[in-house]
Amino acid sequence: MSATPLAKARAKKAAETALPPEAYRQAVDQADLAISITDAKANILFANEAFTRVTGYGKEEIVGKNEAMLSNHTTPPELYKTMWADLSAQKPWTGKLLNKRKDGGLYLAELDISPVVDDGGKTTHFVGIHRDITEMHRLQRLVSNQKHLIESVVDAAPMAFALLDPTGRVILDNQEYKKMVTDLRLREPAHTVLDNLLPSWRESLAGHPQQCLLNQREARIDRASGRPRWLSVTSSIIDMHSDCADSYFCSAGQPGLLLVMSDITNLRDEQERARASALQAVLAEEERTAAIREGLSAAIFRLEEPMNVMSSAISLLQRRDPASAAMLQEALSGSREHLEALRQVIPQGPHEIVVSLNMNEILRDVLEVSTPRLLSAGIVVDWQPASTLPAMLGRPLQLRMLFKALMDNAIEAMNIKGWKRRELLLSSALIGDCIVVSVIDSGPGIPHEWRHKAFEPFFTAKGGSGKHIGTGLSRVQQVVADHGGIIDLDDSPSGGLAAIVEFRVDGDPI
Repeated sequence: MSATPLAKARAKKAAETALPPEAYRQAVDQADLAISITDAKANILFANEAFTRVTGYGKEEIVGKNEAMLSNHTTPPELYKTMWADLSAQKPWTGKLLNKRKDGGLYLAELDISPVVDDGGKTTHFVGIHRDITEMHRLQRLVSNQKHLIESVVDAAPMAFALLDPTGRVILDNQEYKKMVTDLRLREPAHTVLDNLLPSWRESLAGHPQQCLLNQREARIDRASGRPRWLSVTSSIIDMHSDCADSYFCSAGQPGLLLVMSDITNLRDEQERARASALQAVLAEEERTAAIREGLSAAIFRLEEPMNVMSSAISLLQRRDPASAAMLQEALSGSREHLEALRQVIPQGPHEIVVSLNMNEILRDVLEVSTPRLLSAGIVVDWQPASTLPAMLGRPLQLRMLFKALMDNAIEAMNIKGWKRRELLLSSALIGDCIVVSVIDSGPGIPHEWRHKAFEPFFTAKGGSGKHIGTGLSRVQQVVADHGGIIDLDDSPSGGLAAIVEFRVDGDPI
């Protein structure tokens, strides 16, 4: 039966579109990749032009020879065993071999060898694609060595390095930074430092990285146990290129932020010791002045009481005994003149300007100054500062006097004969938009009915009932009020007294 017209048409179209065998041969022979075809014993039957360029052997020199003639005989035998095991199982094999050219030069070859299997399932040939990767290997090793050298230098540096990507993620650091993570018990010290110095750094890094530049800015990180750490921080912008495929044709880079953090704690400790000595003298002088001011104010307050009684008596005597009333009036006027003269010699309080300050530094100063008294009283201090606090406006000396007065009252409350538990907790925290400072002691506390009197001028519980709050709380309340804050007294978990002071971060002292 003759073929149908449709079948003839299909056969004609297939013949016209079929690739001629000669085209296959030319494509393989002219390919830029080195290609060889061997028999089942690895004897070379065909090699293209690229193969001869790579090996240096002409076709007439290589055809009929075994592929082993290219080996430098330094490739580990185990590699050949693996290769032949895969090929014998009719699996393709890919690997690297050290070969030798005709001129004796060595080169690193990357081979892809595929078995050719006939219809009976027998391996008849092998097709090898042969790439000279010597230069690529050299460049990879060069990059690897440079990377290792840079990492060694960076890891040996005495300062901490951290490279942040535009999202703020730390993508590169060194050993000093890892030590900092362990010492400070922070997940990312870089974030804590930036939160301290540049609160809006995340938004700036994503949109305006130049706003994140720092030059030897000092950052303080307080720890619950141990001394605070001081770091000198410098940052710079690093232009990084994405490794994603879709960025291949995009020349724009992504900005990264490199932080260099040097530990200057020892230097600051020396400065702090000198400053603490000076501060202790200033506070002692201010305490003496405040004591004189309070004593004179108390005397005037007490003297005014009988004078007010005399004024009432004069009003009554003016009708019955005008002469006696006039004498008393003259004596009262003289007394008021003397009181006014006494009022004029009362020392004035310090006139401080409002500055930006860190509350943790204020509290640390008070702890430093109070340490001798705390040690002599056998009081154990639990210092729990917030790792970072935003700056607030205030008068440093007045705030130090405020918290020293609270500390002194707590020390006096616990430093009584026979009192065993002597513990003081000093903490700071950021709650919402407020900085909250707690001074909590394990002393005897105060009765609830006394708490509304505790802030009255000249009120004291010394020597009364064994329940002690000391003096100076009226001054404390005044300083708190001047800074737009509030203070509250409450029971501590140990039964003592908890003084809680709260300031708004955006408060404006009067």
